[in-house]
Amino acid sequence: MTSEKIARINALAKKSREGGLTEPEKAEQAALRQEYLADIRRNVVSQLENTIVVDEQGNKTPLKDAARKKEEPKS
Repeated sequence: MTSEKIARINALAKKSREGGLTEPEKAEQAALRQEYLADIRRNVVSQLENTIVVDEQGNKTPLKDAARKKEEPKS
């Protein structure tokens, strides 16, 4: 998300607190918020996909594989 869009989100939030938004501004604010949240979700998923778990023996396992091993029933 660009800094211009974040500035616009902040400007709309300030205007909303001070006196209210018009219907087109409310729609713009909602669309910008959804875009912002989608961007945050992408960043979190990317971070988790690049996370490595190190066990007691020093073995490194990608987080997604570590989660899969934890879910498997022990025989």
